[in-house]
Amino acid sequence: MFVDSDTVNEFKSEDGAIHITERRCKLDIDAPRLLKKIAGVDYVYFVQKNSLNSRERTLHIEAHNETFSNRVIIREHCCYSVHPENEDWTCFEQSASLDIKSFFGFESTVEKIAMKQYTSNIKKGKEIIEYYLRQLEEEGITFVPRWTPPSTAPSSEMPSACRKQAVSPATAVPDAAQAEGLGGEALSGPSAPPEPAAGTPDDKLDADYIKRYLGDLTPLQESCLIRLRQWLQETHKGKIPKDEHILRFLRARDFNIDKAREIMCQSLTWRKQHQVDYILDTWTPPQVLHDYYAGGWHHHDRDGRPLYVLRLGQMDTKGLVRALGEEALLRYVLSINEEGLRRCEENTKVFGRPISSWTCLVDLEGLNMRHLWRPGVKALLRIIEVVEANYPETLGRLLILRAPRVFPVLWTLVSPFIDDNTRRKFLIYAGNDYQGPGGLLDYIDKEIIPDFLSGECMCEVPEGGLVPKSLYRTAEELENEDLKLCTETIYQSASVFKGAPHEILIQIVDASSVITWDFDVCKGDIVFNIYHSKRSPQPPKKESLGAHSITSPGGNNVQLIDRLWQLGRDYSMVESPLICREGESVQGSHVTRWPGFYILQWKFHSMPACAATNLPRVDDVLASLQVSSHKCKVMYYTEVIGSEDFRGSMTSLESSHSGFSQLSAATTSSSQSHCGSVVSR
Repeated sequence: MFVDSDTVNEFKSEDGAIHITERRCKLDIDAPRLLKKIAGVDYVYFVQKNSLNSRERTLHIEAHNETFSNRVIIREHCCYSVHPENEDWTCFEQSASLDIKSFFGFESTVEKIAMKQYTSNIKKGKEIIEYYLRQLEEEGITFVPRWTPPSTAPSSEMPSACRKQAVSPATAVPDAAQAEGLGGEALSGPSAPPEPAAGTPDDKLDADYIKRYLGDLTPLQESCLIRLRQWLQETHKGKIPKDEHILRFLRARDFNIDKAREIMCQSLTWRKQHQVDYILDTWTPPQVLHDYYAGGWHHHDRDGRPLYVLRLGQMDTKGLVRALGEEALLRYVLSINEEGLRRCEENTKVFGRPISSWTCLVDLEGLNMRHLWRPGVKALLRIIEVVEANYPETLGRLLILRAPRVFPVLWTLVSPFIDDNTRRKFLIYAGNDYQGPGGLLDYIDKEIIPDFLSGECMCEVPEGGLVPKSLYRTAEELENEDLKLCTETIYQSASVFKGAPHEILIQIVDASSVITWDFDVCKGDIVFNIYHSKRSPQPPKKESLGAHSITSPGGNNVQLIDRLWQLGRDYSMVESPLICREGESVQGSHVTRWPGFYILQWKFHSMPACAATNLPRVDDVLASLQVSSHKCKVMYYTEVIGSEDFRGSMTSLESSHSGFSQLSAATTSSSQSHCGSVVSR
């Protein structure tokens, strides 16, 4: 990031044809904090020399580093010139060299950081050019006259805007606005770089794409979106949320990237664990919901948002909870939210503008004390909590109509669990106040106001009513049903403690079988290992933990390898250890060479964990300094597949690492990331 610059030298020829400016630029580089601390710098200084020759119509920009020049030499050269075949076109050439002599033992890391940064920032040159061209246009300057000798030059001075300069941290095109005068249309025609594709991760988002799908974004908001999306692409191989979804989490945290990333990672893990992405295709709501749940989708509001109508006052919440259980109701609400996201996408296409939220109309006529039944309120609060955490900024407006006297009691119970930003979207009308000025007609067209609200449109939302007691289930049946829905996932969770790894045992009969895995590191940093043993380790019994010399500090923590076992004698390591960071998603496979027992181990990451390698990687050292807890958590799934049925890539454990955390992303080349076998369900 460019921080500041000082002009060191400046030269202008008498005729004004030559203008040479030398600047000392102060940059804040994107490097790990530890690396900056070791190097003893917070900022990096570059010297930049810009030579504008208006007579020959060329602009040369040369840059070299001043900081660490005795250890690293970086040189860059940019040239703007007139196209040889069309004098109205501007050609742009750019080259750079990096020579690392020594850098405190971090030579490889510095090289990766520099190349990654340079590759990503090289594309920003065009952004800067376009920014200043737009600024010129806004000031009414659409043509910059070519330089002529003083004897024939016009008496009027060149507009001040043409002398404006910008400094780019990596591409070094500060006088790009001046370069526009080299040709009639800068960077146009066949010689110009291609326009970035809408929505590509590395480029600035296309303006038309933003306007069409995302809405108004400030440059800072756009930058936050790109940075968070890049982080997700580096750490979550496979399905990445759409820009609209990422933007919701950013807006929910006022574009604080760290906070948005935290809640988004938790939500992605939750979606994966409960397979929410497939809920509309794989889950069929029970018939009692179709008959007695008084809610449904009903056209759209004046802004094009999908409209969901809920006749809460007509709904037997106690009956639904007694007949279905809390988990089934929650799952149904999740399916409603997933359907809402789908309808938002459809309406975006229909109306030609971004629609990322929906409107909810809640009719409270009939609400009374039976709706305040304690288990029902408990279920409602849990639903609100889950929806708030995983569907932020999806509610555009909530219209509460015909609120009765008992409503303040319900509101007092519920409102503390609703986000402040969400509460601001609530509009509450008592009695028939919604029919007057500032009422329903301000938000919904008259033609689609439901008939039960004195409108003209027939509403297909069920009327609700009392659930027959014959459909009620016993407490035991409801508990079993809730447990079934809660555990209906292929993933398992486990805690990993310092000194207490989590291990699972896989018995292999056919030597050429393939062990596949898919796991997320939800908390902390871990080391993943695979071991082989000819004999089965015996898990300790609770009453004999002391004699077995193994302790298990958590109920979902299982240890199989006896501490008396010796590596190389009782069991062997079949893959090199793999260090996995918090937030990473890892998929991979191992082709077994021998029958027997294989142990998959997730171990707390500390310095001894990486001591097995000849030289610790710099990101291992960095991560060890970041450890703030002695507890980690993983969510995993494993499967054994016959080699004839395996369709993944026969990759080693080292190449199966599918993502990098924010910490390691800055120190690891993205070209090293290869995804192994992804187990899909």
